[in-house]
Order: sequence, then structure tokens, then C-alpha cells
Amino acid sequence: MRILTTPEDRFAGLPDYPFAPHRFDWQGVDLHFVDEGTGPPVVLFHGEPTWSFLNRHIIPPLVAAGFRAVAPDYPGFGKSDKPTDPGFYTYDRLVAAMLALVDHLDLTDATAVVQDWGGPVGLGVAVARPHRFRRLAILNTGLFTEHGGSNPAFDAWQGFVAANPDLPVGMIMANAARTPWAAEVFAGYEAPFPSADHKVGAWRLPLIVPRSPTDPGAAEMAAVHAALGSWERPTQVMFADGDPIFSLGAGRRLAAHIPGAGELEVVPGAGHFLQEDAGPEVASRLVAFLSNS
Repeated sequence: MRILTTPEDRFAGLPDYPFAPHRFDWQGVDLHFVDEGTGPPVVLFHGEPTWSFLNRHIIPPLVAAGFRAVAPDYPGFGKSDKPTDPGFYTYDRLVAAMLALVDHLDLTDATAVVQDWGGPVGLGVAVARPHRFRRLAILNTGLFTEHGGSNPAFDAWQGFVAANPDLPVGMIMANAARTPWAAEVFAGYEAPFPSADHKVGAWRLPLIVPRSPTDPGAAEMAAVHAALGSWERPTQVMFADGDPIFSLGAGRRLAAHIPGAGELEVVPGAGHFLQEDAGPEVASRLVAFLSNS
């Protein structure tokens, strides 16, 4: 299997990302993760097409509040290795990689913070390792189990991705922004991907979202969703009011499904990437939840 590594100089001068790199070898794939602070661990699972850079405004407040922030990059993303075989990228494989990492770190009393594809991945990890995770914080995501109708915004997104294997990551992030982002921020999201071959994972993930109950990954995600139906541990569900993919209605349904969840928290004026649009507010709400649960 051909595996690419993004040159380190691509990450030089990133804004607000001073974190030391940490590495873990998983089946010959070098995985990168941020590991800052001490105390109860908080694992920040990113989405598509982002990486741990998305959580750079969340990590320092967590550390200041006495928590350990662990922010991995999935295979194919961020500073992790990038296999170029599209078939490498499956839901089961992403979950397996993250399970291996949390087992390697021997995390306990942990919180999974999930957004976008981090939902299926991080929630899959948490329900598979209940002895390691005692809290969930769910941001603008779901388990892709609602197959009853079309989502025009997602249909358009999936069609666009299928037609553009050299994914224009900066443009995608710009279209999702609901607040002004500096040029260096867009460069930070483009940094991991110097060529189309480096983007195979980012290109592939939207295309493997199950759209029917018989699609690959659908049964596994449905099992995670079912497990959440009996999850009584503290759970925060926080959605932005400007996300065309994951609506407030979807957030309310998810919160109602999880016994340990309170009512949906709404972040006003933010879009799909709420950690970027409203980082300080998201961090403040997250720290308050962790400190009171």
C-alpha cells in the first residue's frame, strides 16, 4: 500500500497551533495526535475535511481548566500518514485506528468530543470502550441513520465531492464559514494536502456515508445509535443554528434519544464548523459541562 507523508514545512507558522507533535504507529500508518495538559482526558474527534487544527481554540481552555486534551488526526488527515488507496478508508477502519490509540494511551474517565465525521468515529469508540469514556459532547453531527428522505444540502455536497477528487479544501471551508476567517486559517486547512494524492481520505469520506440501511457502514452506525439509546452517562449536545447539513431538529432528536443528554444547546451565528466560527463560546460551554458533570 502506498502511503504519503505531508512535509513538515507545510505546517510552519500555523496560527494558534503551538502544540508538540505526538506519534503512534498503527499497522504501519503513522498517526499524529496532540496531547496537552493533565487531568481527566478529553478526546477531540475531528471531522471532514479537517484535522486537529480545528480544535486549536478548544485545547488551551481545556488545559487551563485542568483537563488533558487529546486531539488525533485520522489516517489521511492532518499530520498523520495518508494511504492513497481509496479502499483503505472505511468506517470500521477509522474506528479501529482510534480504538488502538485510546487503548495505547490507556485513557480512563475520558470525554469524547465529536463533530461531523467525528460523530460516527468518536461515538463508535466510546460505546466500544465504556470503561474508558464517561461523558460525551456531541457537536453538529449524527450517525447517518436517518435514511427516510433526501437532504438537499448533503446531496449537493456528495455530488460535488464525487466530481472533484482534487478536493478544493480551502474553498469548501470558505463556503462553510459563518464568521470572518483569516487567510492563514484557510491555509491551515489546506496545509495537510499538497497534492490530490494526499487528499484521497478527505475525498473518500463523504462518499462512504451510508445513504440506505444496506450500504457499507450502515449496520455498524445503527448499532452505535442503538447503544446511545441506553447511554445514561452525562452527555452534552451542542449544535450551531447555521448548519445546513445537521439541523437543529436533528440535534433535538439526538438529544432526546440519549438518556444522559440534557436539552439541545444552540450556538447562535455559527455554521457547521462551530469550533472555528465560535471557538471561545464552544470552549466555554464545554468546560462548564465538564466541570459540572
